[in-house]
Amino acid sequence: MSGPAAREPRSTYRLQVRAGFDLHEAAAVVDYLDALGADWLYLSPLLPSRAGSDHGYDVVAHDRVDAARGGSVGLAAVADAAHAAGRGILVDLVPNHVGVADAAQNPWWWSLLEFGPDSPHAEAFDVDWALADGRVRLPVLGGTVEEAAAAGDLRVEHGELRYFEHRFPLAPGSADDGAGALAVHGRQHYELVNWQRADDELNYRRFFAVNELAGVRVEVPRVFDATHAEIVRWVREGLADGLRVDHPDGLARPGAYLDRLAEATGGAYVLVEKILEGDEPLPPHWRTDGTTGYDALADVDRVLVDPAGEALLDALDVRLRTETALGGQVDWHELIHGTKRSIADGILRSEVLRLERMLPEPRPADAADALAELLACFPVYRSYLPAGREHLEAAARLAAEHRPDLLGAIDALLPMLADPASPVAVRFQQTSGMVMAKGVEDTAFYRYTRLTSLTEVGGDPSEFAIDVARFHERQLRRQAAWPHSMTTLSTHDTKRGEDVRARIDVLSEVPQLWVDELEWLRSDAGAGTTGDGPFDALLWQALVGAWPIERERMHAYVEKAAREAGNSTRWTAPDATFESRMHAVVDRAYDAPAVRDRIDRLVARLAPAGWSNGLSAKVLQLTMPGVPDVYQGSELWETSLVDPDNRRPVDFELRRRLLAEAEAATAAGEPPRVDDTAAAKLLVTARALRARRDHPEWFTAYRPLDVVGEAAEHAIAFDRGGAVTVATRLPVGLGRRGATAEDAATPAAASAPPGAWGDTAVLVRSGPVADLLTGRRFEPDAALGGAIPLGDLLATYPVALLAPTASIDDAPDEEAHR
Repeated sequence: MSGPAAREPRSTYRLQVRAGFDLHEAAAVVDYLDALGADWLYLSPLLPSRAGSDHGYDVVAHDRVDAARGGSVGLAAVADAAHAAGRGILVDLVPNHVGVADAAQNPWWWSLLEFGPDSPHAEAFDVDWALADGRVRLPVLGGTVEEAAAAGDLRVEHGELRYFEHRFPLAPGSADDGAGALAVHGRQHYELVNWQRADDELNYRRFFAVNELAGVRVEVPRVFDATHAEIVRWVREGLADGLRVDHPDGLARPGAYLDRLAEATGGAYVLVEKILEGDEPLPPHWRTDGTTGYDALADVDRVLVDPAGEALLDALDVRLRTETALGGQVDWHELIHGTKRSIADGILRSEVLRLERMLPEPRPADAADALAELLACFPVYRSYLPAGREHLEAAARLAAEHRPDLLGAIDALLPMLADPASPVAVRFQQTSGMVMAKGVEDTAFYRYTRLTSLTEVGGDPSEFAIDVARFHERQLRRQAAWPHSMTTLSTHDTKRGEDVRARIDVLSEVPQLWVDELEWLRSDAGAGTTGDGPFDALLWQALVGAWPIERERMHAYVEKAAREAGNSTRWTAPDATFESRMHAVVDRAYDAPAVRDRIDRLVARLAPAGWSNGLSAKVLQLTMPGVPDVYQGSELWETSLVDPDNRRPVDFELRRRLLAEAEAATAAGEPPRVDDTAAAKLLVTARALRARRDHPEWFTAYRPLDVVGEAAEHAIAFDRGGAVTVATRLPVGLGRRGATAEDAATPAAASAPPGAWGDTAVLVRSGPVADLLTGRRFEPDAALGGAIPLGDLLATYPVALLAPTASIDDAPDEEAHR
């Protein structure tokens, strides 16, 4: 297939482009991705970023393709290769912020520091010049500026002010008299301050609480034009076919931004990285094709979780919390109220104080306290006034319940915060998302550990599981409202790779087994405890979910996870005693033979059911409504943990070889087994992607299908308008059906044992069909309403993807199965 790409992709494949895997190397894998079945290549940010950045979100310039990532020649190469194969290009863009960790690398920031408000780029940055006597506060010092100067760490050198490796410009004429570093510092448009002062005293908007990422005011037309000229050129010249907008919630007016972007690009395909809470809808008036898919991820995860395991896992969580003096039963919404409030009072205190300063005089008494409480109570990431006023009103009601003493201040603030034209209302909307992200995803997700596969970006951990009917309901809604929205299972931001979560999901089916194993692992006979019971649960779920995982990766993960949780140690004040004990626990998992053997045996019991869940999750995500994305490398088992672990290099040559071998074996009538090679997942991914790309007519609708029989609850099936998806859920319970008492405690294999499905069948439309995954053909029994027995259909894999045989030109010529 060749020719121009369609306006919307039929699928995407995400590539992390960096110096170690640049655009030329991306061009070199286009043939593999084409063979895999991907439609568009989805590229991480390509503008210049801080030297050494492997993610590209710390952009330092907007006028060219990053030379370290292959430059303009590299972009042309990958675009040419993709378009020659009929593929498209989706590029990630970062409108909200720029990287300022090294001022010398960012010309706009350097200019701002050199000339202050008179800089030609001053309007690009969101600086409160009224604070700090018109100077930008830079939190880089380890002590005071006086101490730095006295120690000789602050110095004037080569026409710059320097502090260790940090370089800063000098205002014109500010060092001409040979004054010392301290005096020269006092003459600048910036003030170097202790890093600990950032929480309360910073006066420029950041990305969340990252001092090294400064907010950009793209609502200013000149700033939009300057920051988007190169990206728009890519679209207009055919180098890019669509765009993915990073963090639109940080912008002053996201809807207006998307309008302007659509006008500039001629209405190109655009996705937004928007996290929706619960049943919150994406604003229907936005000029976007949908989200980047975290909402779909949450649906897939929860339909594979066994609701019967909730009570026992809750009881375990209560015991672990009580033992650690963290209280007993935890309510998710109370937990996140506390973590959000601590963020508003802590690392984002400077944002709350900025809001207070923006209020007209006379300000309400306790205004900062009331603002922080409203932010802690805000039920979604943000509102988009005038839409979403109900969220503000809900926050006000909840804030009044938590803090009745603030009722007067809340009532006084509400009219200002509800006014779309009010600057403080605009700023409040930008701030609420920061508080949510830091309080929930980056704190509470590491504290709420009863089943950690549920603490994933875009998910509500208080929703433990959904049934098949609820899954269908949500997909019908997606098909009707946002048919071109992205779906995903793994991204560069997910807390755990999809197959780690798939294995952790198994614990919901064997909660008593998990209680017993965790108790032993935490005992003196096992690896011992960190002293933080809920964190122990998180640690062991991660290790068991990703096992076998290299020791250094696990050490890096637990350090980040513990500091993010902030219960027993934290980034700003690491507890050396706790962290030493924590790392010792990890080491015993590798060094103590009894512990390692116990882990190996536990994983051997969980892995087959985890593989079943992994294949089911993949086929659901690849065939449900929306545009499926495959994160780089996740066509094999994706066992990464949180970033930067999930940005490791991908071995594409291995995947080329395995794909060729899997295709040859399947053509010979011997599809690859479901095992640790992940060849079966690779085959399932390729066959589903090719169906989406090459037969879009099979994916024009969404009709839930009836599954009937004694094991019906263990299957989920839907007809997409020609292609029919069937997937197994709750494989442990399925495997136990008819099992002997001796086998009853053993989790199922990846495919159900003979007899497990009994008389269960899926009812499909009449006419012969073929399973695209295995090549087997089936004739539905018209006398039984188009029934296909699942014991036969799912004998090879726990999933199937059916298509009408009349539409398949290259289906293997095998004897039909009835």
